[in-house]
Amino acid sequence: MADSMNRNSSNMRREGANGNVDGRHSAVSTDDELLDIRTGALEHWHDSDEEETSKNLNSSSSNLMDTLDDLPPGIGQYEDFHTIDWLRDIARDRMRHRHIIKNKQDGIWEKVKSAHDAWSGWVCVLLVGVAAGLCAGIIDIGATWMSDLKEGICAEAFWLNREQCCWSVSKADIDDDYCLQWKTWSEIFGGSRSGAGSYVVTYFLYMVWAILFALLAALFVRVFAPYACGSGIPEIKTILSGFIIRGYLGKWTLLTKSVGMMLAVSAGLSLGKEGPFVHVASCCGNIFSYLFPKYGTNEAKKREILSAASAAGVSVAFGAPIGGVLFSLEEVSYYFPLKTLWRSFFCALAAAFVLRSINPFGNDHLVMFYVEYNEPWYIQELIPFVLIGVLGGLYGSFFIKANIAWCRYRKNSRLGNYPIIEVLVVTFVTALLSYPNQYTRLNTSELIRMLVGRCGPEDDTDLCDYKRNYSSHQMNETYLKSMTSSTVIGDGVYKALWMLALALVFKGIITIFTFGIKIPSGLFIPSMAVGAIMGRMIGIGVEQIVVANHDNPFFENMCESKQFCRITPGLYAMVGAAAALGGVTRMTVSLVVIMFELTGGLQYIVPLMVASMTSKWVGDALGKEGIYDAHIQLNGYPYLDSKEEFTHTTLASDVMRPRCARYGSAVRNDPPLSVITQDSMTVEEVEHVMKSTSHNGFPVIVSRESQYLVGFVLRRDLNLAISNALKLQDGIVYNSIVYFTNHVTENPNDPAPLKLRKIIDMAPVTITDQTPMEMVVEMFRKLGLRQTLVTHKGRLLGILTKKDVLRHIAHLENQDPESILFN
Repeated sequence: MADSMNRNSSNMRREGANGNVDGRHSAVSTDDELLDIRTGALEHWHDSDEEETSKNLNSSSSNLMDTLDDLPPGIGQYEDFHTIDWLRDIARDRMRHRHIIKNKQDGIWEKVKSAHDAWSGWVCVLLVGVAAGLCAGIIDIGATWMSDLKEGICAEAFWLNREQCCWSVSKADIDDDYCLQWKTWSEIFGGSRSGAGSYVVTYFLYMVWAILFALLAALFVRVFAPYACGSGIPEIKTILSGFIIRGYLGKWTLLTKSVGMMLAVSAGLSLGKEGPFVHVASCCGNIFSYLFPKYGTNEAKKREILSAASAAGVSVAFGAPIGGVLFSLEEVSYYFPLKTLWRSFFCALAAAFVLRSINPFGNDHLVMFYVEYNEPWYIQELIPFVLIGVLGGLYGSFFIKANIAWCRYRKNSRLGNYPIIEVLVVTFVTALLSYPNQYTRLNTSELIRMLVGRCGPEDDTDLCDYKRNYSSHQMNETYLKSMTSSTVIGDGVYKALWMLALALVFKGIITIFTFGIKIPSGLFIPSMAVGAIMGRMIGIGVEQIVVANHDNPFFENMCESKQFCRITPGLYAMVGAAAALGGVTRMTVSLVVIMFELTGGLQYIVPLMVASMTSKWVGDALGKEGIYDAHIQLNGYPYLDSKEEFTHTTLASDVMRPRCARYGSAVRNDPPLSVITQDSMTVEEVEHVMKSTSHNGFPVIVSRESQYLVGFVLRRDLNLAISNALKLQDGIVYNSIVYFTNHVTENPNDPAPLKLRKIIDMAPVTITDQTPMEMVVEMFRKLGLRQTLVTHKGRLLGILTKKDVLRHIAHLENQDPESILFN
C-alpha cells in the first residue's frame, strides 16, 4: 500500500499552495443545521440559473449555450488523492431530492422513482450487511481450518478442522490422545503420536506451514492489491473524513484482504483478523454503493454507507452489533447524521444475523469466547481492576511508541524495500518461539477463550490445577460448590503462571514488529491477548491473597468460609483484555460495549468501565494519540483530528497563501495568487492559467484592478467544461470570451462567448484576514471545508487550504510541516 501511495506523493509535492485543494486533509463531521445557509444560497443560485437557461432555450435569437447541460459525467467528481467538498455534495443531494419530490406528482413512474430513492439507503446497507456477514463466515471457517492444519489433519474428512473432526469426543480440545480421528503430521508420515521424534516432526512442519501461509499472504498483497496490507482502520478513518483513495475499497482489495487474512492468521503470527474486518466490510459498502446512483455518484452520501459498513465490520468481528455502531460513531466516522445511526444499526444487525446463521464457531454464539459464569464481583476488587487499568495504559503507551519507532525505521531504511523478506523473518521467529509454549502455540482467540473461562470440574489443565478436597464420587451440592470456588493452587498453576509470563513477554514484544508488515494484520486480538494474560495472572494472585487471608475483615464478604471464596480469575482476564485494548486504541464507550457483547458478561460492565477509563487516562497522560492516530500521522495522511484543541493566537493572514507584504512576504516568497476574471479572459488565457499552474481551483474576481470576489471554480470542472465546449458547441474557439456572469455583451463580429456560470461556486466560504486561526480550524473541522478564501474589505487577498492548516499546526507543534503529505 505504501508503495502505491509513494508513487503519487511525488506528483502531489509539486502542487502549490494557492488553490491547492488536493484533499490531503480531512473533512470533519457537520450537522445539517450548519449547512442551511450555504445550501440555501446554492439552491437559490441553481434556481435562478435554471430559469435563465429556460429563457435562453426558448429564445431563438439567442446564440448563447449553457455548457453544463452538455457536459459528460465528471463534473462535481474528484480526482485520486483529493478531498471531497462536503458542503457542495450535500447541497447537490438536497437539490436532487427536491427535484424528485417536485416531480413526484407527474405520474406513476415518478412515484416509483421517489419510492426507490426513499428505500435505496436501507436496501444498500442490507446488502452490505449480508455481504459482510458472508465474508466473515467464510474467513472464520477458513482461518480456523488452516490454523489447525499446521498441527495435523482430519483423516476421515480433511475439510474439517480439529474441533469438528472430534465433535464426538468431549475432551478433544484438551489432549490429542482423546481424538483418534485427528492425525498429527508425525502419524501421517508413519510415526507415533507422542515421543521426541513426533515432537521434532510436528515442530518442523508447524514452522513450514506457518512460513508457507505467510509467504502466500505477502505475495497476494504484493501482486494483486498492495492496499490490502495492514489493519486498514487508519486509512478508513482518513477516507471517512473525506479523502479519496481510488482502489483502496475496490473488489481486488476485498478479495486479497479476505484471502490474506485467512493466511496471515493461520500462519500463527501475533495479529488478528478483527481490525481488517472493518476494511473488508467497507469494501463491500463501496462496491454496493455503485448500484445506487444516489450514493455512487455523491462522495459525501457514500460515506454514510461506509460508516454503516464499518459498524458491520466490528459487528461480525466481535459479534457485537451495538458495539459496532458505537465504534463507527466514536472511532472512525466524522459525518454521522441520525439516519446514518439507524442504518448503521440495521447494517450491523443484518451482518450479525447472517454470521449467526452460518455459525462458523459451532458453539451457537457469534464469538469464540463466551463466558458461561455469572459470579458476582466485590467492591474490594475495584483496587486490582484499577491496577489492571493502569498497567493497560502503560502497555498501550509503550506499544504505540515502540511500534511507531519501528515503523519509522522500516520506512526510512532499506528494510522497507524488502517487505516479503521481513514477513518471512517475523514468521520464522514467531513460529520458532511460539511452538514450545502451549499458550503461544494456541490460536490467539482460543487462548483468550481459555483465559477468560472458569475452571470447572471437567477441566484438568495446568491452569485449573487447584487443590480440591473432594473426590468425584461425592456428587452433591457441596462438591459442586467446592469445584467452582477459590482454593489453594497446585503445581500445575505455578507451571502455567511461568508459561503465561513467558507468553506475555513474547506476545508483547513480537506484536511490535508484526503490526505494520505488508500483510493483512489486525491489532485487537493481540492486544486483548496481552491484557488477558496479564489479567489472569493478577486474578490468580488476588485469588490466593483472599484465600490466604479469608478471615481478614477486609475480605469477609468475599468468603463464605475457609473453603468457599468467590474470586473469578477469568473476570480479571476479561478486564485486562479491555484495559490493554483501551490503552492501545484509546476507545472507551464502544470498547466497554464490545467487551460485554463479546463475552456476554453484562453484569461486569462496572469493572470494564473502571479499567477502560483508567487505561485511557494513563495512556493519555503519556501520549495523546492512539495507535491508529499515530499511524495516520506517521504516514502523513491528511487528517484533521476533531479531538485536539487549537489554542494558539495566530490569524488567518499568518497562514494564507500568498502572504502579503504587510504580513511578512520577506520571510516567505510565495508566488502571486492565480485568479480568473469573470468576463475578460479568453479560452486560451484560461487554459494558459491551468497549464502554468497545478492548482486545483481558482478564485473568480470582477477584474484584476478591483479584486472583488465573485466565486470559486474547480480546475476539474473548468477543464471538462472547456474541452466539451470546444468539441461540441459551434462557434466556440480559443478567442472566445469566457463569462461567469449572467449578462453577456454580444458582438456579432466576435466569436461566440462561452458561458460557464453554472460551474462556478457563487457562495464560497470566505473569511477576513483578521479571523483568528482558532475559528478557522473549527470551520474546517465542523464544515469539512476544502479551502476558504481570505478577503480584506471585500477584496480577494489570498486562499487558505486545509493542507495549509495542517502544516501550520505541525509547525506550531515543532513537527515537520512537509510531513503533511503521502511520504
